[in-house]
Amino acid sequence: MKVVAWGLLGAWLVHDAEELVTMAGWVRAHRAELEERFPMVPWERLEVSQAQANVAIGLMGVLVASASAAGARSGGRSPWFQAALAGFGIHGVMHLGQAALVRGYTPGVVTAPLVVLPYSVWAWRRLRAAGVPAAGWSSAVSGLAMLPLALAGVHGAARLVTRAAGKRRAGRERAGRELVGRERERRVSGRWF
Repeated sequence: MKVVAWGLLGAWLVHDAEELVTMAGWVRAHRAELEERFPMVPWERLEVSQAQANVAIGLMGVLVASASAAGARSGGRSPWFQAALAGFGIHGVMHLGQAALVRGYTPGVVTAPLVVLPYSVWAWRRLRAAGVPAAGWSSAVSGLAMLPLALAGVHGAARLVTRAAGKRRAGRERAGRELVGRERERRVSGRWF
């Protein structure tokens, strides 16, 4: 059961590596097309910088690692692990749906059918074969409810973190420019007197 539990983290790492590499650039490159085809979606809120994608994926990694650890400790019986496992499988299906909607590549769609869905099916079968009671529909409902909350939470937190970091960086750069400007004025005024 430890392999099944930690397999969630391993499958997630492979899948999110694809998202990490493609997410920010893909949304930016396809935003005009997406806005035209799906005008009701607030694309300005969904566009992410690479820094925001990095932070969001890192935060999601913490959630997935904690679910994997709970699954390993409980022999796969943890409701948190089973809900995360269900959410991961649902997430894979959502990637296929997104790609069908846009009629092409979307970030994560390559590893969804190659890693996410096969791992999810395998993990549920291994749990069943080992006699681990699956929460069944309650896992699916929990995973379905947890997925948008987790995604919104990590992206919201990532947006706050990257904005705060950007403001600090901008403040340091402005202070540096002011210091250089004052030094330049001092040198210029020193030459003229």
